[in-house]
Amino acid sequence: MGHLQELDYLVGAVSNRKRPFAAIVGGSKVSSKIGVIESLLEKCDILLLGGEMFFTFYKAQGLSVGSSLVEEDKLELDTALLAKAKAKGVSLLLPTDVVVADKFAPDTNSKVWL
Repeated sequence: MGHLQELDYLVGAVSNRKRPFAAIVGGSKVSSKIGVIESLLEKCDILLLGGEMFFTFYKAQGLSVGSSLVEEDKLELDTALLAKAKAKGVSLLLPTDVVVADKFAPDTNSKVWL
């Protein structure tokens, strides 16, 4: 689905929403989703964030993320987004467990980090 098709779909879904309204946003970088996240914080009751971008939110909260992708220049923004969600009564949910591995391969050493 192209970027414009995604936006058309989102506009339709958000315009005709029923409560409680939840949305899921994923991706590797917060920077490419800032507008969507800010817009959804105005409309959602629950916002779930997944994909690799949640590591930046974790680090903004002072959690260890190892060598995971983090957009260092977005840490203050993520802190502000978390505060905005709290102020608006929006449940901004991040993953609660992560599989940690030393490489991306079937035979890797891994564990679940809670």
